[in-house]
Amino acid sequence: MTDTLVAPTAFDFDLSSEQVAVRDTARSFAENEIAPVALHFDETQDFPHEIFKKLGDLGFLGIMVPPEYGGSGMGYVEYALIVEEIAKACPAIALGVAAHNGLCTGHILRFGSETLKAKYLPRLASGSTMGAWGLTEPGSGSDAGGMLTTAVKDGDDWILNGAKNFITHGNVGDIAVILAVTDRSKGTKGVTAFVVDKSMKGFFGSKKENKVGMRCSDTAGLTLDNVRVPAENMIGNLNEGFIQTMQILDGGRVSIAALSLGLAEAAMSHSVKYAQARRQFGKALSDMQATQFKIAEMSVKVEAARLLTFKAAWMRDRGMKMTKEAAHAKLFASEISVQIAEEAVQIHGGYGYTKEYPVEKLWRDSKLLTIGEGTSEVQRMVIARNVLAE
Repeated sequence: MTDTLVAPTAFDFDLSSEQVAVRDTARSFAENEIAPVALHFDETQDFPHEIFKKLGDLGFLGIMVPPEYGGSGMGYVEYALIVEEIAKACPAIALGVAAHNGLCTGHILRFGSETLKAKYLPRLASGSTMGAWGLTEPGSGSDAGGMLTTAVKDGDDWILNGAKNFITHGNVGDIAVILAVTDRSKGTKGVTAFVVDKSMKGFFGSKKENKVGMRCSDTAGLTLDNVRVPAENMIGNLNEGFIQTMQILDGGRVSIAALSLGLAEAAMSHSVKYAQARRQFGKALSDMQATQFKIAEMSVKVEAARLLTFKAAWMRDRGMKMTKEAAHAKLFASEISVQIAEEAVQIHGGYGYTKEYPVEKLWRDSKLLTIGEGTSEVQRMVIARNVLAE
């Protein structure tokens, strides 16, 4: 399945009644089930299994998976709405929702055979297990051409060897899409994708990272030690893994933009409430022009991020080429989320540097968004390459 360019139509700013219902369901769940325990899971770094089970019951772990495979059959606009609302309560949990839906599940859905879809999508959509996506390695992140993990044909199977790191759900997920080199001489054109699960001998999670932020999101390594993978677990055709990856990342960048948007909205909302309640020099902080200017800048950046994010999601739902637009959204939204979270801490003063107020966690969580699924520098490269080719 590939993106096709269709004639653009007018962008509709109105959500349908179904989309409003999805957003409201996500918002209610986030406020009632996630927000009260977000700091607890940040402190313990435990993966919130029970919350993800409930997200699976809501259909939020198979957002775009068709009903015949146990999913909700929704689109990217709904996907972005769900991630945005969950991110307001806990960006780390939103990251899990984004990675599960957009990377592992999305890769199998978009490029997998009917056999692979029928075998793996129902488990992923239900949330009975989490999905991982293995591209990054200790020596290669943005430079996929430096990948060392290999897949060698052995009769009807493939033997995979290598190590991945910084993998979301590396320990808690049983199903993973793994990118491996199948023809070293072809560079990135010699990479192939496989579905690997932990019932296969030699495939296991390893060190869990102790991160500054996004602490309850399971980030770990994956080890492949002579893992025998059936030929039917190849995704798509031989040596097409990198091409597939670029399309998967287009969609993934929409979800990270939505996550960034939700985080920025939460930081702004907390700042407004605090500024209205906090009094200094005989008046509320919100009556001071310096604070008002900060809030105004936050508002402008949030609305600009919203437009970029939902334009990219809208285009993806229509099968339009949106590589540049996805990079626009991811770059801008992730960077303003860091800026707004930092300004939120500043508005809160000393209290903002304590765990008594949620802006401290938002500040720590925000930075990863400029790094994961393509750094800000990579987004600028993608944007420039597309603009110069127009």
